[in-house]
Amino acid sequence: MKQQGTLYIVATPIGNLEDITLRAVRVLKEVGLIAAEDTRHTRKLLNEYGIVTPLTSLYDHNEPKKTPFLIAKLRNGTDIAYVSDAGTPGISDPGYILINRAIENDITVTPVPGPSAVVAALSASGLPMDGFSFWGFLPARKGKRRHFLETLREEKKTMVFYESPQRTIETLLDIVDTLGDRRAVVARELSKLYEEILRGTVSELITMLKDRTVKGEVTLVVAGKEKGDEEFSIESIIARFEALEHKSSCSTKDIITIIADDAGISRKEVYRHVLKHLKTRKK
Repeated sequence: MKQQGTLYIVATPIGNLEDITLRAVRVLKEVGLIAAEDTRHTRKLLNEYGIVTPLTSLYDHNEPKKTPFLIAKLRNGTDIAYVSDAGTPGISDPGYILINRAIENDITVTPVPGPSAVVAALSASGLPMDGFSFWGFLPARKGKRRHFLETLREEKKTMVFYESPQRTIETLLDIVDTLGDRRAVVARELSKLYEEILRGTVSELITMLKDRTVKGEVTLVVAGKEKGDEEFSIESIIARFEALEHKSSCSTKDIITIIADDAGISRKEVYRHVLKHLKTRKK
């Protein structure tokens, strides 16, 4: 009986084509077929390294229907490499269905590790890396996004998210409103020509970006809740006031009531801090 093929999960560059590993190049040359999230995108990478292996597509919408075809080829002895558009397949990319069907069929699944925007952003963030949680793309709709962020209020590990450039500032406003004014990083266009890594508190990042058009792939890194920190410091009260003031039609009085109720402190105390802030802002 013919030996089954191997499914290789191959990480590819997230921008700079020089980031591909020697092993990845070899595997892509040696397999019988490459399944790619976008064959046109992957063709550019293959041309760069003189790889002529046949290509077929495997993306979100065709993965359920295309997977049986690929499993059949694997069972018949063809080695297949799967690549997404950038980074490690399956990490907020297609590949989950194919990988699980291969495992169910006792087909060897071998990772060929390499670039990942999650790890790249985290490594340069300056935030704790001994433990972190990755949540992929946040919900696009505001209500669902805010609800999801609320579930992370007690998360103590550093958090990593993907976000579209169009929603980056709106998401930062939601983060400061739901999680407080924590340390955070906006990593944009990692490994590419216009790579940019911005560090500061969430409110500082909002100030840095508010008059700009954010472009390119964005990875957000946000500090977890630190043990012993007061959840509603003066800074977080002011940050939340500005966030609510920016994106709601509530009066100043109503905003103060909302913050006081959430923080479990008196409206008088919140008003005192807000009033001082407003006076400073007018100067």
